[in-house]
Order: sequence, then structure tokens, then C-alpha cells
Amino acid sequence: MTDFPKDGVLLGRVWNADVQGPSVVTIRGDDVVDITSNTAPLVRDICEMDDPVSHVTLAHGTIIGSTQDLTNATVGDLTQTHLLAPCDLQSIKACGVTFASSMVERVIEEQAAGDPQKANAVRQKIGALIGKNLKSIKAGSKDAERVKAALIKEGLWSQYLEVGIGPDAEVFSKSQTLSSVGYGAEVGLHPISRWNNPEPEIVLAVSSRGKIVGATLGNDVNLRDIEGRSALLLSKAKDNNASCSIGPMIRLFDTGFTLDDVRAAELNMTVTGAEDGYVLHGNSSMKEISRDPLNLVQQTLGRHHQYPDGLMLFLGTLFAPTQDRDTPNEGFTHKIGDVVSISSKHLGALRNTVQLSTHCREWTFGIRELMHNLARRDLL
Repeated sequence: MTDFPKDGVLLGRVWNADVQGPSVVTIRGDDVVDITSNTAPLVRDICEMDDPVSHVTLAHGTIIGSTQDLTNATVGDLTQTHLLAPCDLQSIKACGVTFASSMVERVIEEQAAGDPQKANAVRQKIGALIGKNLKSIKAGSKDAERVKAALIKEGLWSQYLEVGIGPDAEVFSKSQTLSSVGYGAEVGLHPISRWNNPEPEIVLAVSSRGKIVGATLGNDVNLRDIEGRSALLLSKAKDNNASCSIGPMIRLFDTGFTLDDVRAAELNMTVTGAEDGYVLHGNSSMKEISRDPLNLVQQTLGRHHQYPDGLMLFLGTLFAPTQDRDTPNEGFTHKIGDVVSISSKHLGALRNTVQLSTHCREWTFGIRELMHNLARRDLL
């Protein structure tokens, strides 16, 4: 058994040990098939096609291993063929505070100034008053305005209120092009962080024309203390070595998998501690999102902002862990060696191990190196 979906048209990338470079792949049965070509040497190229599904389905290719081989491979070992993040030249963007229910936790982070010991007191102050009223609220609605007014009345104004339930979404640059890690890789925490957690999300693959061509899973690693100190530290909290994980593969939209399946998706997550045996279970239901995924794409890409190589867009998460791991009233935070597994029925599973960003494999394979590699293989 592997962590890939049992059906659907899958598109991804591997480090191909035989050619010492990245290959575009799909899965046929249990076979991993290299479909890299001069016509489409990049995942970006396939996502820009009018009919990506037909291309991937009909493309000639070479079997380079099995799905089990991929999940068993050591990520980062260039002598082994292993999974990479299933995107290449796309920009990596993320939407924040898209679930009104989890918006409360963002407000708590800010009110507590990143101090987990203060968070529980703030949580108790507003949870009973507001939390139960947020489940079905839609951003920009009259109900959202009433909730915002109630929180402000309680002296709990926050910039997160505006992006959480106001008309304009928060969209930020999560990671640099080619810097995302994939299935089996280590995910990185900045060493200054003492309060952090995983964020299980669906990630959309969007073409330069704004067409949503597919979806995959992502872990938008969250440093709660850093961002909680100041929203101006968002880049420091979000964009670090190995702090963005995407995978295992993009499932392309077709008659059997559409945006409606994304809207109805249920994400499950398990964190298993290597050093203490702690197990955390969490979930994120896309049915509770406060902004429709299509609206988030439209707010990100349009006449106001172009992405000529397309983008990968994190949609946000409902998950915000509050249960204590060690110290009472301090909630959950990662320990080095935690194994994070994020799964969804239609998208498979994304698994990573937590490490400090300073100890994760350095990101050195950038755009110039990719172009040089493809040229050496006569693919450009």
C-alpha cells in the first residue's frame, strides 16, 4: 500500500537518479512513468496546456520504478530516485485566515504576543462568546460584520479580523520558486521558534490564465510565536529552509475529480512524536472555509497581478491545536523528529519529519541550475 490516490490522473516530479536531474512523472497502476519531453520538460508546461489530462494520459514514457520504490527512497540521496515537490517554476502563494473558526486562534496569538502561557486566558475570554458562531460564517457577509463588531466591542480588535471575515483575503508569498520540499523530506522550523505547529492544507495548481488545473496537499509550517509577535514578521515565520511541503502529486481535474471535490474535502492529520511517543490527531474540513477557493484564486491572479508560470496556492486550514503536549495551558508545539502525516481521500498522503531549518538539507537547486540541467539533457 502506498500514499498515492488509487485513481485519477496524477502529475508530479522526482529526482531521477538515472539522469541526475528532475523528471516529470505520472503513475499508471503501480508504475512510476517518466513523461519528460522536449515538448513539456516541466510540470509548469503541462499545467499551461489547454488539456493537461489528455497530455498526461496519452504521453509516451519510461517506467522508472514503482510507487513503493518512491515511498521507500531516501529523500535527498541523489543516487536514489525520490519524490520532489510536484511543482517547478510556479510561484508559491498562500492564503491566511480563510476559516473564520481558526481566525480566533490568530487573534489569540496576537493578543498573547506569541506567548503560549497567555494564550489560554485569551482563549477562554472569547471562545464561549464567539467561537460557536463562526462555523458557517462567510467572509464579507453581514453576519461577518456583526462578529467583527462583537470582537471589537470586547476590546479584541485585530488585523486578523479584517482578512478573516472582511472582503479582502490575505494572500502572501509562502516560499520561493523551487524551494518547496515533497513527500518524505524533512520540514524545517526556524530555530528561534518555541511555539509552532503543522498546518494541513489543500494546494491548488493554477495556470497563468487563472485556470485551476488540479490540487494536492501541503503543510504550511506555522511559527505561532513569531507571527504572533507581529504580523510584519510573517515572512520570517513562513519562508524558511524546508518550511513548505507540497505533495505527493498533483491530481489533475477531470470528470472524476473537480473543484467541488476540493470544496467538500476532509483532511486528516496525525503528528507522532519520535522522542516522547505523543500522538496528535487533527482535521480540516473544506466545507467550513469562509472564502470559496475560486474567489481566492481571483483575488490572487488577475489584471492586477500576473503569474506567467502559474502558481501553487495554499487555501488555508481550519486546524489550530490547543491541547497541551507538555506544560498545562501552553498547548501544542513541535518536537524535533515529529512525523507529520496529512491525508485526504482524493489526494493521498503527505508525510514529513520535523527538523530545524538550520539542520535540513540546504536549498541549492535554483532556477539557473534547473535550466542548466535540462539543457545538458537536451530538453531545452
